Amino acid sequence: MNICNKKVLVTGADGFIGSHLVEALLDEGCNVKAFTYYNSFNSWGWLDTFPSEKLKNIEVFTGDIRDPNGVRTAVKDIDIIFHLAALIAIPFSYHSPDSYIDTNVKGTLNVLQACRDYDIERVIVTSTSEVYGTAQYVPIDEKHPLQGQSPYSASKIGADKIAESFFRSFGMPVVTARPFNAYGPRQSARAVIPTIITQLLNGKKNILLGSIHPTRDFNYVGDVCKGLINLSKFDEAIGREVNIGSGTEISIGSLAKLLMELTGIEVEISSEDIRKRPDKSEVERLVCDNRLIKEITGWKPETTLRGGLLNTIEWFKDKENLKRYKDDIYNI
Repeated sequence: MNICNKKVLVTGADGFIGSHLVEALLDEGCNVKAFTYYNSFNSWGWLDTFPSEKLKNIEVFTGDIRDPNGVRTAVKDIDIIFHLAALIAIPFSYHSPDSYIDTNVKGTLNVLQACRDYDIERVIVTSTSEVYGTAQYVPIDEKHPLQGQSPYSASKIGADKIAESFFRSFGMPVVTARPFNAYGPRQSARAVIPTIITQLLNGKKNILLGSIHPTRDFNYVGDVCKGLINLSKFDEAIGREVNIGSGTEISIGSLAKLLMELTGIEVEISSEDIRKRPDKSEVERLVCDNRLIKEITGWKPETTLRGGLLNTIEWFKDKENLKRYKDDIYNI
């Protein structure tokens, strides 16, 4: 499917991946409506940092993904939906699990129900590699068992199954995209790469982390956005769950050392208990089997880990960007 000139809705457009996806869709020639979270500050999140000449090409819709009425209004006259709006911080899901069900499960249901009222050509529901839990085998393909190792992952499993049910029950043209550990400019402070970089650049002599032995498959946000867009173009992806990942892994400890090398800043590393997940909740290993997305779309990652980290470091070196982050507290 050619998506040029299509009317596209991005939920969660004010967030990390969502804001990058908005830019990528503009480059594809799409007419973009950005669904942002309503708040009394009238903040559009990362969209507020866009230059005015870019913003004028975006229709901004403020609302709440938990409200079915506003969602239905946003979906009207849309061709393609990329649903990214979600609560994503795992530590906060221990603190407030109800909010994750309301936002991630009910929010996804609201989007899919609204799509039934209109002639939507494609819905891309964004999942997460966290639904797999600790790898039972590697690389992890789409047949790997799902494990609710945190309230967050349980809520995303619920959202994925709602999407599957709408495909099976109503023939909805839905694709469940499953990125592995996106990173890059604008990522939230609760993620490990911004946590390390901000502490390094702000002169901390001892960076504080949680567990440093787990491994992750990190993917640059630009590559993730290309994967999402590619999945919207191919009918073969409809009704399927599709991984987006590199197929490589690195431990958190090795990642921290690599970031020290790339910044030229050498410090000590300490593990704080407050930053560690409960033992049975920790996801020890994640590494992607990306054969399916390659088979369907031809997608493959273009950015090396070193290259993506250098891009991210350069973004954080801008003082206007760095000052948005609170490196002196544990961001849950």
